Amino acid sequence: MLIFLDVETTGLEGGDKICSIGLIGVGENELFSVYELINEGKKISPKASSINHITNEMLQGKPPLKESTAWKFLQEHNHADATLIAHNVNFDMKMLLRSGFVWMGNSIDTLRVTKHLIPECDYFSLQFLRYELKLYKEEKKEALRYPQLKNECNIVPHNALSDALFTKLLYEYLLEIKGYEELVKLTKKNVLVAKLDFGKYSGRYIEEIAMYERGYLEWVLSNITDLDEDLRYSIERYL
Repeated sequence: MLIFLDVETTGLEGGDKICSIGLIGVGENELFSVYELINEGKKISPKASSINHITNEMLQGKPPLKESTAWKFLQEHNHADATLIAHNVNFDMKMLLRSGFVWMGNSIDTLRVTKHLIPECDYFSLQFLRYELKLYKEEKKEALRYPQLKNECNIVPHNALSDALFTKLLYEYLLEIKGYEELVKLTKKNVLVAKLDFGKYSGRYIEEIAMYERGYLEWVLSNITDLDEDLRYSIERYL
């Protein structure tokens, strides 16, 4: 079973929780999809609402994750023969963990794998890749397989089920470059990032910064606690 997953959250702070979940399950003789609003008792920040367009009023009366259809499906397929696939899969698994769910199967991170296989991309967000790789050409046809997405107006960024659909299309694109087993391996392998993508040296090569402004990179390592895993690995390598 391949499970393509996306979650939207109440924010990005340590106490924030899932507020919506979308998943597409693809088995040998099974095709499943679900989209649900989730109420974990945490208010959505205005900033989060401005991105996912989910409000606190919309969550009134909605179930917690443990009482959702998505939870039941994930529990049913939570074993070594299933693979969870998401764009930045560690984030999604971290958010599931905050609701008490521990994934036991394989995982594929389409974000990290894309960085490995298509490093020449300028950006790696799911929406950028949707257009850069022309995935949008297939999305309407693929969406017809899922009742909640048959209306093309429902195919929108930062809708959890729409993003699960985009992730499925990206996975299939990557699968044409490398096989399933290799995608699993690449998910576990750090990416050597060439350039910084934030701060006063955004767009500059890390190797160059390490030569002329080593102290700045040391400050980044010491002070940014939620630094991207691959970026931390890369800075340490260049230093």
